[in-house]
Amino acid sequence: MRLFIAEKRDVALAISQALGGPDRPTGAAFQVNGDRITWLWGHVLRLTDPEEHDERYKLWDLNTLPMKWPVTYAPESKHVDHLKKIIELAHQADELVNAGDPDPEGQRLVDEVIEFAGLLEKPTKRLLINDNNGSAILKALKNMENNSKYHGLSMSALARAVCDQRYGYNLTRCYSTLAQKKGYQGVLSVGRVQTPILGLVVARDRAHEGHEKQAYHTVKAQIDMPSQLVEAEYIPADDAPVDEKGRIADAVFGKKIANEVQGQPATVLSVQTSERKNDPPLPYNLLALQADAAGLWNYKPKKVLEITQRLRDQHKAITYNRSDCRYLNDERHAEAPELLQALTPAFGDMAEYAAPNLKSKAFNSKKVTAHHAIIPTMNVPELGKLNEDERRIYTLIVKLYIAQFYLPAEFVATKVELKIAGHKFKAEGRLNSSPGWRLLDEQYLKDYEKAEKQPELHKLQQNDSGTVESAESVKSFTKPPARYTMKSLLKDLTSVAKYVTDPEIKKLFMDKDSDKQDESGGIGTPATRDSHIETLFRRGFVAEKSKKVISTELGREFHDALPEFAVKPDMTALWHEKQKQIEAGELNYLQLIEEVDGSVAQEIARVKREGINIKSSAVQCPKCKTGFLKPRKGPKGKFWGCSAYPDCNATFPNKAGKPDLKAKPAKKLAASKEHKCPDCGKGLIRRPAKRKGLFWWSCSGFPECKFRCFDEKGKPKLES
Repeated sequence: MRLFIAEKRDVALAISQALGGPDRPTGAAFQVNGDRITWLWGHVLRLTDPEEHDERYKLWDLNTLPMKWPVTYAPESKHVDHLKKIIELAHQADELVNAGDPDPEGQRLVDEVIEFAGLLEKPTKRLLINDNNGSAILKALKNMENNSKYHGLSMSALARAVCDQRYGYNLTRCYSTLAQKKGYQGVLSVGRVQTPILGLVVARDRAHEGHEKQAYHTVKAQIDMPSQLVEAEYIPADDAPVDEKGRIADAVFGKKIANEVQGQPATVLSVQTSERKNDPPLPYNLLALQADAAGLWNYKPKKVLEITQRLRDQHKAITYNRSDCRYLNDERHAEAPELLQALTPAFGDMAEYAAPNLKSKAFNSKKVTAHHAIIPTMNVPELGKLNEDERRIYTLIVKLYIAQFYLPAEFVATKVELKIAGHKFKAEGRLNSSPGWRLLDEQYLKDYEKAEKQPELHKLQQNDSGTVESAESVKSFTKPPARYTMKSLLKDLTSVAKYVTDPEIKKLFMDKDSDKQDESGGIGTPATRDSHIETLFRRGFVAEKSKKVISTELGREFHDALPEFAVKPDMTALWHEKQKQIEAGELNYLQLIEEVDGSVAQEIARVKREGINIKSSAVQCPKCKTGFLKPRKGPKGKFWGCSAYPDCNATFPNKAGKPDLKAKPAKKLAASKEHKCPDCGKGLIRRPAKRKGLFWWSCSGFPECKFRCFDEKGKPKLES
């Protein structure tokens, strides 16, 4: 019996159906011709935490840093029962088949289960499928190889996960603990991807705020030509005073040119006309969908992920929603007539007038990665039964799919060069000829129509002449880099290499994404970026103001307290280079972990020595003058206590969310000299109970001693 272990249930279902099996599992697996096909719910195992190996690590204490602990796995609590069934089936099988997604993470997810089950010696094949289409699966089944061939890929993914854990856990505890000693009450989290995202936002904000506007000048001429008025712009000569972008920097020079061409004859030197086509946008991947939803409705990335998860899991309306790919397998084109027909009742003419025989550039199996683009399924929901958010996102996905079966938008582009009084000018024109796919959306069509300018320009011919009717030098100012919006930030995460100054590291970044679409030296993945951004908002490092994503004062302070390697994206490229060596078998995965451990240890030593420059609004304890007052919750509600407890037991009542320092301190209950604790011998304290008129007794040695008993006529009721 073979046991196929897929990463997701829908992949297991697709394998079953491709093999002629059922569409419903029996227990934890589909049964097909004596074989079994089971699935994982993503990660069914987790890397163990440090405190599971050493009791000292339960407390966040600088003295225990840096932490080191073994690389081991434990079952995810919510998947324990399912994991037991998988392992039982795996032991019964004669051969295992790793059917995880065809990427490092998918390879590792299944391999770690096989390792955890103690079945590394069992014969195992690797099934690589990136499309749940039956024919694609059957083709992949014929080309299965030994799973051992992909061992390096698996170890590479393991190394990255362990390094992320070691790096994040240690530095987060280090910075947080030091800040908390200064009264800061939150967590200063550090992450390989999360912190460089903060670095991008801080850098953009400072570039925006520090921008000094510079004036530049553009000479424009209105020329009366045969049958039309042409607007042309001066082309600066080689000796013209220009800035770094080739714009006129001297106002006097600009006015001089304008005066020289005023009323002068203009002659056409050349006319270049070309027919252009604007192909429909590729179907969505998660990042492109999140970016468009942010621009249209200001949706946060996490919200879009949650919406698509519902569309996929509850409504079965879309394909895999975390895809990083915008292409489709060639086999998917054959499904178009049926799918377009299914979409017609909900989307009317848009779907009905689509031409399923058209094949856009989106259909290209060679460009499909672990998953194809996000597209609608045959299970088309009633739009009225979707909530507004679901309907919006679903419609976006459907429109881009339908767009693949419309003709490109077409236009004629014209470039004209003219000579006026010895100076060269240029004019550009555009004539729209066919809107094609842009008819699908009102905004698409508006953008198309708005782009048309000087539509008659193509009618000009070489040597045509006219007269300059008016000319002026227009003064403009350089603009600062725009602050991030959620849309622009998401898109920038795909190409952070452009901010890397080291040419070698930049090359590593570009090589990392050489086989990806929509990625050009990026950090994070479409499936994880939303969680990193969400964390930055939750920690208070970034905020949203007037639809702009900006860094907060805390975010900037934290950014400035961190070393450069933490706030720059370079580490991702450097780790990736090591991961490639692990994949090739040239480096043991433990070596990368040791390198990261070493870097972490050096940084912790530096921070312990130099401290951290984080301001805190916490109130210093007026009693001990060393601790800070922290909000606490007691039987009577919120109050404020000293962070130096138990060395300092000062408490203050809460007033409008702040400690009331003017309130009289509560009378401290004295320990009885007569009644002693039977457990430790210290004096007992008589305390009032919540119910008026009742009392109880506890040891004055609390919290070390937790003895307590009832009150009986003013005395502790001790057992005789």
